[in-house]
Amino acid sequence: MGFDITGKLVAKFDTVQRTETFKTREFVIETSEEINGRTITNYVKFQSVQDRTTVIDRFSIGELVKVHFNIRGSKWEKNGNTNYITNLDAWRIESAGGQSNNGGSGNSAYQPANPAPSDAVDDLPF
Repeated sequence: MGFDITGKLVAKFDTVQRTETFKTREFVIETSEEINGRTITNYVKFQSVQDRTTVIDRFSIGELVKVHFNIRGSKWEKNGNTNYITNLDAWRIESAGGQSNNGGSGNSAYQPANPAPSDAVDDLPF
């Protein structure tokens, strides 16, 4: 299942060659949301891999972008310890309307790319 989120691009990092055949690149967007009258700011770090490491090149810091991504998780074991790692793998980035000039992300949204039908029953306990 794919997801998307819109926010202000706040950081781009260099491509890292992890192995001889695998490379990654990270970037961060800033989003904000109103909760009980307070503005909550979030910084979300994504990675892109292999031939997608260049998708962020055409965007500038401060620009509003829409990031399409998948959530990937893995289990890592070493010396008897187990760790779980979650990655947000960006596979497409598009402009979301220019530069942010309000100090926040302006337009923020987090939506599954394939939302549930509108007649779905919400039986969550909260």
